[in-house]
Amino acid sequence: MEIKISPEQGAKNDKYQFILQHLPALIGSETDAVANMANLVALLKESFGFFWVGFYIVKDNQLVLGPFQGPVACTRIAFGKGVCGGAWAQKKTLVVEDVHQFPGHIACSEHSKSEVVVPVFRNGEVIAVLDIDSQEFATFDSEDAVHLEKLMEWFAPYM
Repeated sequence: MEIKISPEQGAKNDKYQFILQHLPALIGSETDAVANMANLVALLKESFGFFWVGFYIVKDNQLVLGPFQGPVACTRIAFGKGVCGGAWAQKKTLVVEDVHQFPGHIACSEHSKSEVVVPVFRNGEVIAVLDIDSQEFATFDSEDAVHLEKLMEWFAPYM
């Protein structure tokens, strides 16, 4: 099944609506969390053309790299460290216009310039974070945060 929207097509809101509309068909009745995360990551990367998209999963009180698309990434991130660890600790989405200005930023790639990290919750606890990086400054804003939070709320039961 090919579900794809080109990064050049449509407004940001349209792309998020497309993803929310088509993701149920893509995931269907699949119960494997890794397969579901991998397909969502691919759909986000292909739809927007982001530099890096992936999940970090909470395991043994740290974030461990999960399915992703993009260059090689950091494997483990401590609680409260960097943007990912910060979103986990604060239990909220973090939108960073310039990662070089973020205190304690973990530079997994020198090409990353802006980032959004969205916690994934189950029973009020963070079970993972969705991390998206861009090679451009100020790529992400409150519109991305709202749509990605809605997406993660819908997606959490499939993890």
